[in-house]
Amino acid sequence: MSPCAVTREADVLVIGGGLHGSSTAFHLAARGATVIVLEADYVARHSSGVNAGGVRTLGRPVPEIPLALMSREIWHALRETIGDDGGFVPSGQLKIAETEAELDDCRERVALLETHGFTHEKLIDRATLLELEPALAPHVTGGIWVERDGYALPFRTTTAFRLAAQRHGAQFFEGTPATRIEQRGTRWLAHTPRGAFSAEKLVITAGAWAGQLAAQVGEHVPVHPEGLMLMVTHRVAPFCRATLGATGRPLSFKQFDNGTVVIGGKLIGIADLDGRHGEVDFARLVRSANTVVDLFPHLRHLGVNRAWAGVEAFTDDSLPVISASRRASNLVYSFGYCGSGFQLGPACGRLVSELVLEGKASLPLDAFAIDRFARTSASERAASAVAH
Repeated sequence: MSPCAVTREADVLVIGGGLHGSSTAFHLAARGATVIVLEADYVARHSSGVNAGGVRTLGRPVPEIPLALMSREIWHALRETIGDDGGFVPSGQLKIAETEAELDDCRERVALLETHGFTHEKLIDRATLLELEPALAPHVTGGIWVERDGYALPFRTTTAFRLAAQRHGAQFFEGTPATRIEQRGTRWLAHTPRGAFSAEKLVITAGAWAGQLAAQVGEHVPVHPEGLMLMVTHRVAPFCRATLGATGRPLSFKQFDNGTVVIGGKLIGIADLDGRHGEVDFARLVRSANTVVDLFPHLRHLGVNRAWAGVEAFTDDSLPVISASRRASNLVYSFGYCGSGFQLGPACGRLVSELVLEGKASLPLDAFAIDRFARTSASERAASAVAH
């Protein structure tokens, strides 16, 4: 029998070796489960390794906030948790308003969160903003400040979770795409070019490719891929301490200790799902660069060193799927983080491990159920029928 014909077995199969897959594998293995992770390319190849690294609770959709706050506590203790801090810097996060209307939007946002009992986002005026970041252009009007947010290094963080999972016995198989999944009796099988892998429980954390696997189980999710872009500049003298975003236009902005500036902020490029890569759209990068120059005029002549793109999954309602299957037993999904999943990785890995091992997570996940799209479609059809 050839080695490729051997079926490798574990308690749990995880398909997708990005941050969410590696974090899930770590939390499962730390609790004693035997885990196999299948990664089509290499760990952190796509959105987990090439995102802007924002450890951001600021600006989250309300349903995500409990997850983000839980995850932030793990970030602040990451070295104690996995033996590496992932390059985490608690720089604080600012969302900048450039007009009075945008400041009103910030004011409404903070008031909305307070009605839900969340007080981590603080409204600040222009003077406070410029005290925090004196190099900003004087036209800014204020914004929102979150002190305990920050940034980390995506590839390092994902690799650290992978290594921590391996120390607990998890096995990672790179270059091993799961082309087909099926449930036979009480076992899940994942078919790959390297043979079949088997486990009682299956977790799908395959990012932009997760929808294709869910469809094999009969669960169709309105999810599409996007190519998320980033660029990094030449070095410049220190001028910015916080991680920055903008109220009125896409922006993720930070300066590293070596002087380089990383610019992102859901900059959509070109996603080639079949080719498994993202492509840079330079026209859109120019618009983002112009935003940076508007906020920091002294960077007008700063050169861009390189730009790149990764592939990420976006859902129709801009919320992820973190859910047990509604069509099959012992199947859990975690995907569709819409370009904002990096900060959530540590907590979501823990919550998914709870779903897998206990059948229930320690935080409510109803807003992220995989069948919410079907329920919405049914209610829309019913409303349409009544209207007619």
